[in-house]
Parts: sequence; C-alpha cells; structure tokens
Amino acid sequence: MAKGAEPSLMPMSTKRTTITHLQKMKEEGKLISMVGSGNCDPLWVAACERAGVNLVRYTAPGENSAEREQNMYSHTRAIRRLAPNICLNAVMQSRSYADKYTAVKIGATLMADGADCVMPMGVTNDTLKYMSDNYIPVFGHVGCLSGWHSVWYGGYKRVGKTAEDAMKVFRQAYEYQENGMVGMTIEMSSRELTDAIAKKLRVPVIQVAAGGAADGSELVIYDLLGFQPVSTMAKHSKCYRPFFEDSIQAFAEFDADVKNQAYPAEEHGWSMEPSELEKFIDELDKKY
Repeated sequence: MAKGAEPSLMPMSTKRTTITHLQKMKEEGKLISMVGSGNCDPLWVAACERAGVNLVRYTAPGENSAEREQNMYSHTRAIRRLAPNICLNAVMQSRSYADKYTAVKIGATLMADGADCVMPMGVTNDTLKYMSDNYIPVFGHVGCLSGWHSVWYGGYKRVGKTAEDAMKVFRQAYEYQENGMVGMTIEMSSRELTDAIAKKLRVPVIQVAAGGAADGSELVIYDLLGFQPVSTMAKHSKCYRPFFEDSIQAFAEFDADVKNQAYPAEEHGWSMEPSELEKFIDELDKKY
C-alpha cells in the first residue's frame, strides 16, 4: 500500500443515493426522476442508474404474492449488485405488512439486502408508525392505490375530483408524513391536488399519472420503453423508445441472418494456425 493511502475496509459506496439525498433535492428545489421497473430484469435498473435516474421502485417476479415476497430478497440483491448507487424503493406485498411486527421483520430484511426504502401500499398509520419507530424508511403511496387495492375505487380511476375527496387524499398524505413516512408517490390525482400536497408536506412527493410535477415524476418501464402498443397507453404515459417493437425487429433480423447464412460471417469467428490445424487434422484422421 502506498504511503499515506487509506485502507479499504468496507465495500461501501459514498455515491449511493438515499432518502436523505431525495429530501435534500426537495429542499433545494431539484426535481426527482423515478422509474417503476416492475419485476423486470436488474439490468434495467442498472441502465436507469447509468442514465442518472434518482429512484427506482421495483417488485420481484412470481406467480402470486407469496412467491413475489419470497423472491424479493434475492431480486433486491441482484439489483444492488448491478446498480450499487441508485436509490431503491422495494414494493412490499400486502401479506408482508399484515401486522406491524411482520412489517418490521420483512422491511428490515429488504433493507439489509440492499433496499433504501420500502413501499407498503395502503399501510395503516399504526403499522407505519411502528415501522418508522424501528428505523424502516417508508417511501409510500397515496391517491389511487394500484393493484387489487383499486377495487375500493371501482377500478383504476382518478381520485380527488371534488374538494371533499381531494381533502381526503390530502389528510391521508399528511397523516402518513406525521406517522413517519419519508416520501410518497401520488397517483391518478389532479395536478392541482398533486402540487398542493407537495407544497404543504415536508417530505418529497412524486407524481405518477397525476399531471403535476410536484417534487418529481415517475413512469413505469412498460410505458417508458413501449412494452405495449403506444395506441393503447394511458393519457399520462409517454413512450421514449419503442423498445419492444425494436426488439422484435432485431430478433427477426437475427433469425433471417441465421437462416440465410449471413450470420456468422467470416469476421465473427477465428481460425487455428495452419501448422496446428494440420496436426489436428492428421491426428483426427488417424484415430477417427
């Protein structure tokens, strides 16, 4: 070791973005970019990090909630290995915060495996406070609750259309903050309600399908990369690259090249030295 050099004792990155950095961004008026990567490959999160995205919300693959919960730990570790610095918001399956003790246990495990904060959709104030009191940072969610939670609204619909309903959303957001939530996304609300909540609350508020800029914006990867036909996308969505269509075209071109003997070409391979090839062929002919 060179004289005066500091020893590297821990595999820790000083560049990692955490909830503290997100809070500072809000206070400095810097907008936060957020991508919902769903259960897509960790490589997509690595791409988000390299692109400068601040925060990724993710879940794990699985046929049902029990499998997704079980797979979340290894999925988190795999993401963190490829994306060591981006802020990770782990979606908790509803069964994993059925009571406050389970919520802390699973939240703590996710944090230990590499998450920076967790998202229990529709968490109660009591459970939220217990998680916060036990140092589990919850970057949660208000507005329209996605997934099976949306049955309470008659489906995936806009919320806060009236002053009364808007106040209900605001009160929930405010109570979440007061019970320890460190940040939240707000979904399917008007831009006015979105920005009002972001202005009144101390914590970062990021809009998704809500129109207002708030303290930042989120898009899910399926919309952002055109995983579905643009014509079927919701109003709030924006396709930046038609990745799925481009992928189909790439696969089709590869298939055609293989079948037309255009790939592999001469430049895609290499040959033995002539003298070694002669020895090999001679030995081959003798024995086989």
